[in-house]
Amino acid sequence: MKRTIQKAAVLGSGVMGAGIAALLANSGISVLLLDIVPEDVPANETQHPVSKGNKLVRNRLSKDAIKRILHQGPAAFTSKRNVERVKTGNMEDDIAQLQEMDWIIEAVVENLEVKKNLFQVVEKYKGADTLVSTNTSGISIHSMVKERTKEFKSHFLGTHFFNPPRYMKLLEIIPHTETLPDVISLIKSFSENTLGKGPVVAADTPNFIANRIGTFGLLSTVHHMLESEWSIGEVDSLTGVLIGRPKSATFRTLDIVGLDTLLYVTKNHSNEIRGREAEVLQPPPFMEKMREKGWLGSKSKQGFYKKVKYDHHTDILEINPHTLEYEKRKKVTTSAVIQAKQEKDLAKRLKMLVYSDDDAGRFIWNLIKSLLLYTAEVKDQIAKDITAIDDAIRWGFGWELGPFELWDSIGVKPSIVKMEQEGETVPLWVKEMINKNIATFYKDPLTFYHEGQYKTKSMNKKHVQWVTQRNKRVIHKNPGATLFHAGEDVSYLELHSPNDAIGLDILQMIHRSIEETEKNFKGMVIGSQGKNFSVGANLMLILMEAQNEDYYEIEHIVRRFQETMTKIKYAKCPVVVAPHGMTLGGGAEICLPAASIQASSETYMGLVETGVGLIPGGGGNKELYLRYLERTLSTEIDKIDILKASNQVFERIALGTVSTSAEEAKENGYLLQRDRIIRNEEDRWYYGKQTVLELFDQGYMPPLKRKVPVSGEAGYASMKMAAKMMQYGGRATEYDMKVADKLAFVLAGGKVRIGEFVDEEYLLDLEREAFLSLVGEPKTQERMKHMLIKGKPLRN
Repeated sequence: MKRTIQKAAVLGSGVMGAGIAALLANSGISVLLLDIVPEDVPANETQHPVSKGNKLVRNRLSKDAIKRILHQGPAAFTSKRNVERVKTGNMEDDIAQLQEMDWIIEAVVENLEVKKNLFQVVEKYKGADTLVSTNTSGISIHSMVKERTKEFKSHFLGTHFFNPPRYMKLLEIIPHTETLPDVISLIKSFSENTLGKGPVVAADTPNFIANRIGTFGLLSTVHHMLESEWSIGEVDSLTGVLIGRPKSATFRTLDIVGLDTLLYVTKNHSNEIRGREAEVLQPPPFMEKMREKGWLGSKSKQGFYKKVKYDHHTDILEINPHTLEYEKRKKVTTSAVIQAKQEKDLAKRLKMLVYSDDDAGRFIWNLIKSLLLYTAEVKDQIAKDITAIDDAIRWGFGWELGPFELWDSIGVKPSIVKMEQEGETVPLWVKEMINKNIATFYKDPLTFYHEGQYKTKSMNKKHVQWVTQRNKRVIHKNPGATLFHAGEDVSYLELHSPNDAIGLDILQMIHRSIEETEKNFKGMVIGSQGKNFSVGANLMLILMEAQNEDYYEIEHIVRRFQETMTKIKYAKCPVVVAPHGMTLGGGAEICLPAASIQASSETYMGLVETGVGLIPGGGGNKELYLRYLERTLSTEIDKIDILKASNQVFERIALGTVSTSAEEAKENGYLLQRDRIIRNEEDRWYYGKQTVLELFDQGYMPPLKRKVPVSGEAGYASMKMAAKMMQYGGRATEYDMKVADKLAFVLAGGKVRIGEFVDEEYLLDLEREAFLSLVGEPKTQERMKHMLIKGKPLRN
């Protein structure tokens, strides 16, 4: 039995196969990507006949797949260097290499006979202990291998990755009835700890868990829409963020997925289901007509929505399901919707909607009611318990709450009363739960109802402590952040400001938390449970003060920001930062002075202030420059190193470069060897805490305050020349040049000689002065206003 996975083969280089290969390579696995030998020979290859001697042609499908995903967006590789871990080949010449693999993943076309034939070949070549899995979205696992040997079946299972594999957290694991328990455990552990996935064990039933529930929910919404006479756009305005689902809501989601894909998934159900489920999963005629016309969604440039460009603007039109004509997009605004949008707490918002006497509220209630009853009916068919269903829906469809979590949020007992008043039949097991005076499916995040009693959820030990400790031992709290005790004398500071922005409340809490930690704890971890770590400073606050010409207040804010970042750097105890998602501007500045950064693999880091006509104001210029100097191989930094570092940092900040991953953040100089990249985002608090304890046990001492060597006037001239080249290349406007000039002056250390050593405080003074001079400029204020309104930079 395999104990580790170091080599893997992916069979099939389509969208999913290539994406899975990239995912494995990102995690350090050596990958062999195989596809069939192409039958056709394009004109540019006619001089290379398809033969064993011409690998270039015979491996074309797998090679082209890698070329394709290297240039696709969002990026499949966390670093383009990872492509070196992927070896391409074909299923004739290279099939014998399967014997060397620890894991073989089949990702060919969703056709049962094709898969069965391929597994017959795989069995001849695989090693005795090699694990084999199929990436299928819903075909029976048992049917694929019923003719294979007992030994093959014992090492075989389904592993359903969601697209795109790098970004989608869910991995459904579907064992065969004869799959060895150790095989399931290994794949589950590997997927969670190495690939960073959320593994869920599913039963071998049509479409497994997420697609079974999610597809029902989507098509149920379509049927309710047709019954209620709401339009496509109106339904999407009700079924997105308002009820805890992605912004893409229902029909925009279907456009992204593709109508053909949805109809294929529903077909998986059709032969094995009956009754109400079969009725709901029968697509209405207008969707079949759309497929016939080729209106499949984003891939065909039109589907439920169509983008129409005019001379001076672009409109998004919605399809009328009755006429198949495109019309102006509509939204729903009712009293219940308006009131609910004012409520930030999702559970309270849902209660307001489903129990309201309002057309929109009744529509939402009917959707949720159908989903809850259906999920309760099929629970035992598709999963071992309710937690698997809730995890699958949250991770696979991006809902904030899974079905049973949602049911708890609206109140199980009152909702049942309402359902039964409307003539619905509630599944017996749910009624029995209520009759036992058990009011909720979840007693707490780790305790759930199962077979008549509460049971403890099986969970990765790295996640348990965070779930159990969080918010139980609050030390200090304000609107921007909360400090709490996490056990083992480590404090956690959780940022939770609106829109992930940094204001004075967060700066105040960081100050207070460090002082508290220095007195009573071994160290502190700073992180966030929001969608992002932080998108930067509170731009609205800065703009308002600038428009009021209150530069004294702006100077106070910037100075306070700099002092807070300095406090992080020189704290007597280790301060570790655990970023994830967007970590921009001020968010990156919180990370850079930390004793260590424990970054989620999906961390998008950059100093982006030039996009709003400013430069970093919280010490980020200095700290990124110091990190570049720290990366130099020279034992004594010389003038060449200094010039190189200042020029590289200037380019990163002037262009507002943002990494597309933590690996790229390391390549961009934001992360160093002392920092760590964490594959599973949920592990970052655990590793943050462990790093604090390790640093403390090593006798942590804050860094010594040393003077900084700067590039001076020579560096200033060099950076200005680089800016000119950007302008000549069309990458910088005239006003960009003004911002770049200020940035260059700060990074150079002003009018001093190259190699001169200056105090950090001196560099912070230069930074603060440049920030204040730019914030008063009308064009900077125009950029700030545009960013706040439009959410994108203005090139003025």
